[in-house]
Amino acid sequence: MEENHGLNIEQCKKVTATGIISVDAFSDKQIVLSYAGGKIVVSGSGMKIAGFSKSSGSFSAAGEIYGAKYIKKGGSLKQKLFR
Repeated sequence: MEENHGLNIEQCKKVTATGIISVDAFSDKQIVLSYAGGKIVVSGSGMKIAGFSKSSGSFSAAGEIYGAKYIKKGGSLKQKLFR
């Protein structure tokens, strides 16, 4: 798996990412992705995963995207989200 990653949000309607190791959690309001440096939390509404390839590390989702938050490795997701 590649160490580098990328994240792209297009017109607040589509999110694509590379270098993704796994999809840890998802709902129509939040998607949690793991990459080599930690986690990415994408928030929005009506979100649906369009594709994920573990072998290539590519991920895509569509819906109303409000934002994305990076969480560094070395701490629980719950601790970082609810500080």
